[in-house]
Amino acid sequence: MIASDPIGRGAAQRLARDELSKALYHQPQPLPARVIHYLGSLLSRLFSAAGSATPGGWWTLVALAALVVATVAVIAVRLGPLARSARTTGPAWDRDSRAMTAGELRDASAASAAGGDYSTAVLQRLRAIVASCEERGILSPDAGRTANEVAAQAGARFPGQRPDLIAAAQSFDQVRYGGGAGTRDGYERLCALDATLAAASPVAEPGPATATQAAGARMPA
Repeated sequence: MIASDPIGRGAAQRLARDELSKALYHQPQPLPARVIHYLGSLLSRLFSAAGSATPGGWWTLVALAALVVATVAVIAVRLGPLARSARTTGPAWDRDSRAMTAGELRDASAASAAGGDYSTAVLQRLRAIVASCEERGILSPDAGRTANEVAAQAGARFPGQRPDLIAAAQSFDQVRYGGGAGTRDGYERLCALDATLAAASPVAEPGPATATQAAGARMPA
């Protein structure tokens, strides 16, 4: 049965302090979570002070609350999960790896994996695949090409490996832009894909005449 008497302010504060003193609420948290928690506490204190004289009255509290909420939203977008979801893709290259050959990137990837850094190993191995395709003339050099574009363009030349290329691009973006961690299994799959592509012959890139003939062949008589 629900009690008919309301809980007084003092009793409510004691219950809140007892609840917040539990170890559950004192685990290490990342910086964004700590900042948001602090701002939430500040907002709570502002409203707790509503019973006393406040310059400007409730409108001042409403304005301050809106400011705190806006600040929390900015932090969530810039530092929290929303930021990770917004950065879902970007260039496959970075300034340092762009100058490396496919062989150098493979060696660097293997060294990172040997040291247990599978996140870096995954990034370097995907870049080795891109560099290899560029060195073989399968892809034109493009420093701004994304991993998804690599999968689409290289997949057109290696149709049998298109699903693996798409999976590789997703793994790259998850590690590079999504805050994910590389794994040994993911690294080994990239190594296998790299070896398969290196041994495979790409299909001919369709030229204008070939594309026109293909379009004509699909037209009904």
